Amino acid sequence: MGAKDTLRCPSCGYANRLDRRFCAECGAALAASCAACGVANEPGEKFCGGCGARLPTVAPATGAPTPMPQPEAAVPAGERRQLTVLFCDLVGSTPLSQQLDAEEWRDLIAQYQQAVAGAVARFGGHVARKLGDGLLIYFGWPTAREDDPERAIRAGLAIVDALGPLNATLAAGDGPRLAVRIGLHTGPVLIADDGEVFGETPNVAARVQGAAERDTVVITAATQRLVAGMFVVEDRRPQKLKGVREAVTLYRGSTASRRHRGRPSARDLVEAKAPPDELT
Repeated sequence: MGAKDTLRCPSCGYANRLDRRFCAECGAALAASCAACGVANEPGEKFCGGCGARLPTVAPATGAPTPMPQPEAAVPAGERRQLTVLFCDLVGSTPLSQQLDAEEWRDLIAQYQQAVAGAVARFGGHVARKLGDGLLIYFGWPTAREDDPERAIRAGLAIVDALGPLNATLAAGDGPRLAVRIGLHTGPVLIADDGEVFGETPNVAARVQGAAERDTVVITAATQRLVAGMFVVEDRRPQKLKGVREAVTLYRGSTASRRHRGRPSARDLVEAKAPPDELT
């Protein structure tokens, strides 16, 4: 192949065929010959310097590599199970926070959360999230028991009772009186390996809490069916809850029924079925 039949690479001097646009030796862009007049033009130029014709566009040989398609993130594994969710919310928290200094409000919330968590722990519940004035509590994860719905209702009633001593302490220091609303719902969920819960059950429990009156425990029919006869309840009839497609029948729970008042204490309930490390 003669010199006239080759195109010298400006970077390495390698003799390339005339039809090449990039050097076969180093990959550098070669001068583009105008198809109309044959004048050689520098790499990257868009129009011929000899006749003004448009030159073919050549992408540079170097640059960012073409991104390789990434494998889709693996969907986290999960476990389907029944969960009773208790949602507890502090009544009138916004006005309270406006009446108190920031540090006083922080301390009050800490005392409230401690009182709620203590009542929940007595029945083997799990505080999944502390949302300031609200607490999301699971019965059925990480430990599942056959009587989780019963435990959840007893815990809700215990929370209301636990505010009595706390309010007495607050009153001694001219503090405000606290009240809560508590909602419960039982339903199927999917629990990921990291403990995140998927399903509408927590959302329904939160909406039920919003329908409760101060210092009351309200449960859905799904929970009531599992504890029928164990508690004295008041039928609140079907109610339309925000974000829930169908009306939900609600019940207000007050105390254990006469037949179940002689059941073991809350501590005994936990000790009877929980492993020793859960009682510390």
